[in-house]
Amino acid sequence: MTSSPTSSDRRAFLRRASVAAAVPAAAGLLGLGLPRAASAASAAAGELPDYAPVPAGALGPAVNESGYFVERVRGNLYWVTDGFYQAMFLTTTEGVVVVDAPPTIGKNLLRAIEEVTKARHRPSRVTHLVYSHSHADHIGAASIFGSGVTRVAHSETKRLLKTARDANRPLPAVTFDDRHELRVGGERLVLTYHGPNHSPDNIFIHVPSAATLMVVDVIFPGWVPFKNLAESQDIPAWIAAHDTVLASSWSTLVGGHLGRLGRRSDVTLQRDYVRDLSSSTRTTIGKLDPTPFFAKYGPTGNAWAVFKSYLDAAAAQAAAPVVAKYSGLLAGADVFTTSNAAALVNSARIDQGVLGAFGIHP
Repeated sequence: MTSSPTSSDRRAFLRRASVAAAVPAAAGLLGLGLPRAASAASAAAGELPDYAPVPAGALGPAVNESGYFVERVRGNLYWVTDGFYQAMFLTTTEGVVVVDAPPTIGKNLLRAIEEVTKARHRPSRVTHLVYSHSHADHIGAASIFGSGVTRVAHSETKRLLKTARDANRPLPAVTFDDRHELRVGGERLVLTYHGPNHSPDNIFIHVPSAATLMVVDVIFPGWVPFKNLAESQDIPAWIAAHDTVLASSWSTLVGGHLGRLGRRSDVTLQRDYVRDLSSSTRTTIGKLDPTPFFAKYGPTGNAWAVFKSYLDAAAAQAAAPVVAKYSGLLAGADVFTTSNAAALVNSARIDQGVLGAFGIHP
């Protein structure tokens, strides 16, 4: 079969981009021909910031020419990544159980399942799809499995999806509140709910036969958390989830993001990062003098300018020593630590009552 110039360029780009192997896949997802995308990137290069190199240990395996990587975790469990998102699936004698359907992976998830089940002479039909939580970036391709699959989720996920009314995220048929065991073709998944963390409905998915735990949007192996502490809705509960993850029995972690699997040491390192950033945040709030911000913006009556400038300064000041400590240890320390500090500044004030100069007026 003769390749088009665009597809040939894309494959060449994939071969060259071994360090950032998933980037061309993202360009393909956006429908961009790589020559045009490269030209646009070159034009904008002078406006884009530079960041510290990504530590080698944070990078995962290179994706294939279709833009995905699939590999056995252990036993009959497999994981799939495009370098940005992750899903996993369990092959059984009766069919396949899939956990999450990120739209960036999309139909590559079907290709990965077909590739594995064909090689192993196992049924390729997907019988069950488990939702880790309701967010579209993790289950926004759930519709590709059609109507013949049984969807399983927390009861709060169903409530949230009813409100969303998204055809790409069909409602689950099976829901639970605290714990549910899914048994299919001699395999078992244990789904548990430990309260809100990243979202009100985020669950833990344990595959005992593979000693694997999947918890999404809490741990980012090898990297600092995504901005604003993964855009989490309950910051104290999200922080506490690190201990819950470590208290669970597992050897391999599927975190839902980026290009590699996690180990217990990844959870400990991220917990240290969050603890250090929390401590720096509290110290900053206790010491930062708001007088300059009131002096600058107070006379104009712009209360929001006062608070924005104070909060931005607090986040930057709290982030600085943590960026210095974790650069080279966690990828993206210089990218998202300030926004993560901003989330902690607000959480410290609102959730913990650490108010600094904005305490009870004398």
